[in-house]
Amino acid sequence: MRFTLAAVNTLSLAAARRIALAAQGFADKRPARTDVRHFRRALDHMSIVQLDAVNVLCRSHFLPFFARLGAYDRARLDDWLWRSGENHESLGHEASITKMDHYPLLQHKLTAPQWKSLRRFRAEHPDYLEAVKAEIKRRGPLSVKELSEAGARTGPWWGWSKGKIALEVLYRAGELCIAERTDTFLTRYDLPDRVVPKKHRTGPGLDEDQARRGLLRLAARSLGIGTEKDLADYFRLKAKDCRPLLQDLVAAGELVEVRVEGWRDPAYLHSEAKRPRRVRARALLSPFDPVVWCRPRTERLFDFRYRIEIYVPEQKRQHGYYVLPFLLDDQLVGRVDLKADRKANTLRAKAVHLEPGHDPDRVAPELAQSLREMAGWLDLDEVSVGRRGNLCQATRRALRAAS
Repeated sequence: MRFTLAAVNTLSLAAARRIALAAQGFADKRPARTDVRHFRRALDHMSIVQLDAVNVLCRSHFLPFFARLGAYDRARLDDWLWRSGENHESLGHEASITKMDHYPLLQHKLTAPQWKSLRRFRAEHPDYLEAVKAEIKRRGPLSVKELSEAGARTGPWWGWSKGKIALEVLYRAGELCIAERTDTFLTRYDLPDRVVPKKHRTGPGLDEDQARRGLLRLAARSLGIGTEKDLADYFRLKAKDCRPLLQDLVAAGELVEVRVEGWRDPAYLHSEAKRPRRVRARALLSPFDPVVWCRPRTERLFDFRYRIEIYVPEQKRQHGYYVLPFLLDDQLVGRVDLKADRKANTLRAKAVHLEPGHDPDRVAPELAQSLREMAGWLDLDEVSVGRRGNLCQATRRALRAAS
């Protein structure tokens, strides 16, 4: 169904939520058995999946697919994401993965100014950069650990070695591509002509506005509905650059400018967005899921204030270390601090919080079922619920009742 401004002027907040969730694939029925076709469908809905190295539960890119598809083979997903030739890793939304067909739309980001430290490294180490490129050309895809002269790390987290800085300088300038991630999530880099098909590298180039317009189309399709800032954020574009392009898409009939109940700013509705009357969904969402990664939009859509507390000192955390929002139908009704304790073969819900206004007797059984499904998917035999949070007792009782 295509929308026109005459047909749609103001939408209720509930309707906007259902449109947003349908655009992300939550109105689709989960498959009985998951294969590559379903991976494609899920990625088509999201357009892009953010990556993150934190592994307290599992790698974050696994979770958006689990939320939409249910249990699947994680190794098979990784094989398809990085080794099928259908996708590529980029800086589209932080470190992220998207379809190979979108490669031309993201190349303008490689001409953006780099961090000062990376520019300085290029100026100070031109010979080393050429040596790294030559080694990859000679040997094939390499991780920093596989470089012959990588140098030592300078500290934890972002204490990159000389080799890692060189690889990132070359990658962020488009001189290298990411070929794959290893089983331990280590990045392997290679030359673009060995990763990206020729048709995407040598076709007619897009200017920046053409590329941004294409990315806004993808964002609008994946969000269903959003403000100017929401749509710009999806691929980390600047809102001021997107404003005239959005008006072009409105004039072309691809977007419809509407008002959403309670929103201060106007919204843009994709002309082909689905408008389901109901959404039946139950999912634990990654902190990096597209449904929640834009925190202001999450608050406007779901009245759900969400912050990642990984870097907050433990005694100051409000909800926990690695907290997943819990989606039930078209609302975010709770949040769970989760950890996969592989030594104990247990999925630990260290803290479980219910959002205000929701019924614990309705939410707890649904959450218990989702926790058991996740434990089984992660090959864990037990689910344990801690004592923190106003939903922990009800969830513990629901788990016992279902066992």
